[in-house]
Amino acid sequence: MRIFRRRSRAADSGAPAGLRVGVREPSGVIPVSPVNGYAVLETVAALPISTWRYLWEPEDVRHLGPMAQDWHAAFGFNQDDTTIPVVDGLGVALVCVQALHRRVEELTAEVDRLREAAS
Repeated sequence: MRIFRRRSRAADSGAPAGLRVGVREPSGVIPVSPVNGYAVLETVAALPISTWRYLWEPEDVRHLGPMAQDWHAAFGFNQDDTTIPVVDGLGVALVCVQALHRRVEELTAEVDRLREAAS
């Protein structure tokens, strides 16, 4: 199932000049390196999560998540420690889901082996 559509060539023509010239990946990104999902999962598990609000928001407003400073210290993806880019948050969440899925599959296989051995 595809949730997001790839931008059309017409939409790409509005991209900055540096993104239009030369050979590039069809999606407009260049893969850099794979990640270890289990390591990311451990980092997320140790990440402090709290409720917070921006200084300009009313007292009763609350957001839930890590502080940008903690995020930056844990991952160092962005250039500063004042924001968490949405794309990075989504990427971390997805790699954690994948790692958890693999862990569930491994544990399910182990339980199945133990059940067979006990029979």
